[in-house]
Amino acid sequence: MTLRPPPLLDRLGAAGSLLCAIHCALWPLAIALLPSLGLALWLGDGLETGFVAFVSLFGLGVLGWSYRRHRNLRALLLLLAGLVVLWAGMLYPPLHQAAVPHAVFMALGGGLVGVGHLVNLRLNHGHAHGAACTRCPAPY
Repeated sequence: MTLRPPPLLDRLGAAGSLLCAIHCALWPLAIALLPSLGLALWLGDGLETGFVAFVSLFGLGVLGWSYRRHRNLRALLLLLAGLVVLWAGMLYPPLHQAAVPHAVFMALGGGLVGVGHLVNLRLNHGHAHGAACTRCPAPY
C-alpha cells in the first residue's frame, strides 16, 4: 500500500498556484507602479523563473506521489498543461517580452496548475472507504 500525501500539500499547492494566477493577471497594472515604489529589483525575471521552477518541482512531486495512489491522470494532465503554458510564457521571447500576452499565459498556466491540485485533492481525499472499496487493503 502506498502512503497518501497529506492534504495540506495539495491545499498549499492549489492556494499557491491560484495566488500566482491572480498575481500574473494583475501584473500589467503593477508594472506601472514598480519604478515609483522601488520594487523592480525584487520582482524581476530571476524571481519569476525561480518561482516557476519551484512550482514545477513541487507540483510534479505531489501529483506524481498521488498518482501512485489513485491512478487517475486527470490531475496530472492539468498540471502538465499548466506547466507547459507557464514555461512557454517564460522561455518564448515574444511572449515573455510583451506584458499582456505574458500576463495572460502566466495567469492561465497558474490557474491550470491550481485546478490540477484541486482535482488531485478531490481524487485523494474525496474517496469514501468502505467494504466494497477495491483501492483499500483488506482488513485482515
